[in-house]
Amino acid sequence: MIDSNIVLTGQTIAYTFYVLAIMALMGWFAYKVTRVGSGKVVKPAIFYSFVSFLVVIGVSLHIVTHETIPWKPMDLNREEIKADKEFNITMENHEFRLPSSKLTITKNEIVRFNVESKDLTYGFGIFRSDNTMVFQMQVVPGHINDILWQFDHPALYSIRSTEYSGPKGINMIVRDAVEVVE
Repeated sequence: MIDSNIVLTGQTIAYTFYVLAIMALMGWFAYKVTRVGSGKVVKPAIFYSFVSFLVVIGVSLHIVTHETIPWKPMDLNREEIKADKEFNITMENHEFRLPSSKLTITKNEIVRFNVESKDLTYGFGIFRSDNTMVFQMQVVPGHINDILWQFDHPALYSIRSTEYSGPKGINMIVRDAVEVVE
């Protein structure tokens, strides 16, 4: 599975160039339209050609982005995928209730996190030691809240609530709760 940090970096670079191209178009158009006494106006064919080019690039970026989302194949084919390990986690009164103090996963195992909220809407996120997010989902009371994931890097991960659930929610962090081993 592609690491989400790589996807985010690629998207940041691609969309930055895309936005700069759009800004260049708007700046060029504004400059040409507001020039005093030049008598030259932007030719419609040139303007619409550049706009069409930007539309094609924008749609292409979205297609490429769609194909690089690491969890897409697993999420689309979830009915056919059997998890190697499942963890049932409950959230209530601004606390995580884990099945054990450390959730141990072997590298490349497919894991299903079944998360249930007994009172409020919470978030369930797995974070790396540098505080970047691996994944997250919203946990709504009375609904099925589960996510499949395949960890391909041995490491320790923290669990955090990623949804505002009141002032006490800021303390919903379980450090080094997930350990991925070789």
